[in-house]
Amino acid sequence: MAELKILVVDDEARMRKLVRDFLVKQSYQVIEAADGDEAMEKFFADKDIALVILDVMMPKMDGWQVCREIRKYSKVPIIMLTAKSAEEDELNSFERGADEFITKPFSPKILVARVDAILRRTVKGDESGMMKAGIIELNKTAHTVKVGDREIELSFKEFELLVYFMENEGIALSREQILNHVWNYDYFGDARTIDTHVKKLRAKLTKEADYIKTIWGMGYKFEVEQ
Repeated sequence: MAELKILVVDDEARMRKLVRDFLVKQSYQVIEAADGDEAMEKFFADKDIALVILDVMMPKMDGWQVCREIRKYSKVPIIMLTAKSAEEDELNSFERGADEFITKPFSPKILVARVDAILRRTVKGDESGMMKAGIIELNKTAHTVKVGDREIELSFKEFELLVYFMENEGIALSREQILNHVWNYDYFGDARTIDTHVKKLRAKLTKEADYIKTIWGMGYKFEVEQ
């Protein structure tokens, strides 16, 4: 995902530099803005921005206003940053169209992992719906999975689970997150159903089952050894 442009909006120069340095290490291009007005100007001046990292508390125009304005014209992924962890702030972010919500202080490595995961979903997959991790090749359009030269048959939920793991490669996912995204927010069953599906998925992946790592007391992480 080299050369993708990310707009980083924060009124603290030190914060912008911190985020920029970590993103540049991952071969992203970074455009900076110090307030909401500048963010709007730079966003509409550059049609190639792939993602926006947006602080909430800023002068002139706060992050929620910027998010709302961008959403009138674009579906570009937006990650909101805030010093508050209140549920109301999180809901406000999502209601205005944000894709992610991260509370300060945060680990820059986690932020970059979130950026990678979002862009993997929105940019990395080609028009044919192909995804690849290690020797696993997944075609979202054809609903097929190959492990090396071997094609494996997965149930609908096993397939959706593998897609979610591959889209979030390297990120520790809680059982609640997996339930919310694979089984949807209206699922009221036992979270242990995830463990059952993971067990079945691992059995079908055979040797590549090691890509799915258990995070004890939390959930799972999909990671291909380099």
